[in-house]
Amino acid sequence: MKHFSYLFFLILVVFSCKQEEKKQPRPNILFAIADDASWKHFGAYGCSWVNTPAFDRVAEHGILFTHAYTPNAKCAPSRSCILTGRNSWQLEDAANHFPYFPAKFKTYAEVLGENGYWVGSVAKGWAPGNPGKIDGKKRELTGPKFDKFKTTPPAKHISNIDYAKNFEDFLEKRPEGEPFCFWYGSTEPHRAYEFEAGIKYGGKTIDEVDEIPPFWPDADTIRKDMLDYAFEIEYFDSHLQRMLQKLEEIGELDNTIVIVTADNGMPFPRIKGQVYEYSNHLPLAIMWPKGIKNPGRVVDDFVNFIDFTPTYLELTGLTAEATGMQPVTGKSLTDIFYSEKEGTITEERNFVLVGKERHDIGRPKDEGYPVRGLIKNGFLYLHNFKTDRWPLGNPETGYLNCDGSPTKTYILDTRRKKGIMEYWQLNFGKRVSEELYDINTDPFCMKNLADSVEFTGLKEKMSNEMKMKLTKQNDPRILGNGDVFDNYEYSGADRNFYNRYMNGEKLEPGWINMSDFDEDLMEKND
Repeated sequence: MKHFSYLFFLILVVFSCKQEEKKQPRPNILFAIADDASWKHFGAYGCSWVNTPAFDRVAEHGILFTHAYTPNAKCAPSRSCILTGRNSWQLEDAANHFPYFPAKFKTYAEVLGENGYWVGSVAKGWAPGNPGKIDGKKRELTGPKFDKFKTTPPAKHISNIDYAKNFEDFLEKRPEGEPFCFWYGSTEPHRAYEFEAGIKYGGKTIDEVDEIPPFWPDADTIRKDMLDYAFEIEYFDSHLQRMLQKLEEIGELDNTIVIVTADNGMPFPRIKGQVYEYSNHLPLAIMWPKGIKNPGRVVDDFVNFIDFTPTYLELTGLTAEATGMQPVTGKSLTDIFYSEKEGTITEERNFVLVGKERHDIGRPKDEGYPVRGLIKNGFLYLHNFKTDRWPLGNPETGYLNCDGSPTKTYILDTRRKKGIMEYWQLNFGKRVSEELYDINTDPFCMKNLADSVEFTGLKEKMSNEMKMKLTKQNDPRILGNGDVFDNYEYSGADRNFYNRYMNGEKLEPGWINMSDFDEDLMEKND
């Protein structure tokens, strides 16, 4: 009888636990992504000239990550990594900017939408490129759009979409009882900016900027450009603040995973679209009151954009295999969520792989500038595979892998008018095949250690480790088939720009200044 009673008791306990598990609602997901913002330019990281109370709140009540990276520092490929949990070199066409998104790669938003989640997005989702169709219907890679409500922006070039109001509309339309997954895709601080908006509307002064990257001149024009960038980050943050307040009002904040980041570094020369520390190193704060232990922690583990998708899958009880997704490469962040430690939590999270293929146009045949790199133990190793090419695009077509800006024009004019080549070389000049930087002491990657005898052993070790890891990931570039990336079709309106421009068509892409065309350097491309 005792045995029977004990067995009955165990059955009751197990049954109660199962019932309790069923009662636990799956978490909501609010993913907020700024468009082109570097990691240091948020208040929680100690930045005094950019005010980001919403980001800081998420960090204070969650986790602030000090080593978060995108594998590829350009809009479309970076977002492809987020959506699939795979590195860009594992995504075929989607490794590139302006690609046709391959049908074989399902996104986490599509999967959650098929498995009981109310899914939506506002403004910039996956872009730029062609997402393709399924059964004749355009794919919604980040979820159906909620863009109906408009507002009056505080400056020119800021979107008139009322991000927060559209999030409220999304919540109001949610079927009762369904968890939600929402993508807040601000278009700020992407170019263009209204010049001096930070001063005119934000009340900022040029003296507030406490750090000018040493690869730019310290000039008032550049400081003003940085303040305009700051003003747009603050606009992104203000809508996030409204979204958090709304979730708090309706009692949904506690069980919502709030992730705040950016897709790539700031839209300035030598950062966005490149593979340096300020290109790939991004802001990241995550809050989840019901799930994250010991909130307020600062975590130094290396985390990666490919880690988001496996986190969502684990926390929603799904798997890539069961939902038709391709296998993920990233690792769920729950080991960090459920730990109470600060600093380093998981020893295996001690590196990140970075790289790129074809970004913007401006080279013959729309060719890319392939790079692979490894960041580990305070060093960044890079291998540039096609050093005969211009890294930011050809001079005679305006260095099209660098957005038009006062900073870009100032640096080009410095070379033209004053004959100062240093800044031009750092930002636009050709590069050597190998680069190695001590990013602990040289975060702006100014001193290449690759040719130093002292660092020969480290360079070779990092190169070999990078190749070994990429070989395991079946990277075509490492396996000898890297030209496949140049042969994927370009989906943008300006395809074959170089040949058309050189044949006399006066094409004027909207994201550059025509004065940035360096036709006097054409002979250097031979």
